[in-house]
Amino acid sequence: MSQEESFVSHLVELRNRVIRALVVVMVMFGVAFYFSGEIMKFLSQPLYQALPEGTRPIFIDQAGAFFTLTKVAFLTGVLASLPWILYQAWAFVAPGLYEHERKFALPLIVSSVFFLLVGIGFAYVFVLPTAYKFFFSFASQTGADVMQDLQKYWDFTLAIFFGFGLTFEVPVIEMLLVKLGMVTPKQLREARRYVIVGAFVVAAVLTPPDVISQFMLAVPLILLYELGIWLAGFLKARSRNPEAEPEEDDEASAGAPTTPEKP
Repeated sequence: MSQEESFVSHLVELRNRVIRALVVVMVMFGVAFYFSGEIMKFLSQPLYQALPEGTRPIFIDQAGAFFTLTKVAFLTGVLASLPWILYQAWAFVAPGLYEHERKFALPLIVSSVFFLLVGIGFAYVFVLPTAYKFFFSFASQTGADVMQDLQKYWDFTLAIFFGFGLTFEVPVIEMLLVKLGMVTPKQLREARRYVIVGAFVVAAVLTPPDVISQFMLAVPLILLYELGIWLAGFLKARSRNPEAEPEEDDEASAGAPTTPEKP
């Protein structure tokens, strides 16, 4: 088979993989749209818990409910289809990987999905209720009634989910960088002081301008960085490329004398 034919066959396979993934996404979107009202009620629980007793959220735009439910259904469909999407990506690239690369790639994909869901779950259970109670506490001091637009709530929730889901991928990124040989666990430990400062900067950018949500993102980010260092060290000790020369430990002395070979 010529290179041109091989390239075309790869494009055809890529197209088929993308179509299969999109079909599942659209099916899951349809299912999620049917239950979008219940899904939105579930996602709005942190808001209902924080609202003053006897009040309910509202829509200030006549089309707000439709667009909000559509976005909720689409993102739910994508999240539900994520294992299938990743499987299609895995099936496309796996034939071109070495055995040791395939053994590493599959746990990497699984762990990335795991940390993404943990980040979203952490934001839903802890961050959103705390943030809204913090916001509404100031409104109660003024004596004004609190009215929350559900469309704005979903935009706020999406930003929180994105920020926490992304930052909870830090251990996966660290393991990937160590596996690629771009950094070592020792270098990650040496960069700890800069990461602590950077965690609060990232939290200030990805979260709303309140101290509570920023602090609740920065602290887990620092702890996840430490977890990533441990996982990267474990990976470096346990996972070796069988075609590569054995690597020395980070703390090994590069200038250790060697015994000359006998003639």
